[in-house]
Amino acid sequence: MLGVEQLADRMGLEILKMSLDEVVGRLPVAGNKQPFGLLHGGASAVLAETLGSTLSALHAMPERFPVGLELACTHHRSATEGWVTGVARPVHVGRSTSTSEIVITDERGRRTCTAKLTCLHRDTLPATAR
Repeated sequence: MLGVEQLADRMGLEILKMSLDEVVGRLPVAGNKQPFGLLHGGASAVLAETLGSTLSALHAMPERFPVGLELACTHHRSATEGWVTGVARPVHVGRSTSTSEIVITDERGRRTCTAKLTCLHRDTLPATAR
């Protein structure tokens, strides 16, 4: 699902585990910082949306195709080095929508971000993906 020329690939995001119960991935802090040397909040959002969307795809595809509908991120602490790891778990899985909670932690196991992603399950593949 993570193809060449995709944002997640450019940022160095790695998927470590995929199951219907959880999707786990990680992202390097290096190369994904904001000007003050901290992990960019948008990088955490990319990690969260990638993991949550992948989880939705595992539940919905091939009959339906998930697209992000709403993403909310709360940033608890900064990360300045190493990797951050995200774990997406389902909160709700229905026919037309799914919602995931994504918890992102630093290498010391400290929570850096909590995100919630809701995806819409479409009947058809988006036109740009065909």
